[in-house]
Amino acid sequence: MRSACARGARSTLDLTVLPDVLSVCRLPGGAAAPHWLDGEVFASVTRTPEETSVVCRAEVVPPGVRVETGWRALRVAGPLDFALTGVLLSLLGPLAAAGVSVFALSTFDTDVLLVREAALDAALGALADAGHRVVRADAR
Repeated sequence: MRSACARGARSTLDLTVLPDVLSVCRLPGGAAAPHWLDGEVFASVTRTPEETSVVCRAEVVPPGVRVETGWRALRVAGPLDFALTGVLLSLLGPLAAAGVSVFALSTFDTDVLLVREAALDAALGALADAGHRVVRADAR
């Protein structure tokens, strides 16, 4: 993830609310990417010796998987330069102040924040109040 130093981040970030309701799944440590991710446009797999975490659309998760569902994704417009600092801080600070829990992901080009669907409006308000621009690409 990008550094959480306050220097170097753009003061205003552009974010897009992705359209799908997402789930965060827990699989055994070292598990391979599950077959049910085949064809998914947005998914993340993170492996450690202790667990494998999967983020994907809620409707593709099969029964019997340990899951936390009801997440929405806010994608930062990228690509972001690896030298930028403070990107996550500029987003997480206002969300923490608003009491919004976050699950953060990073890719090569950008950062993605997952917030609970029930807290989406509060998150969008906090980010707008902090000077960020949010585009709703979702149909909700």
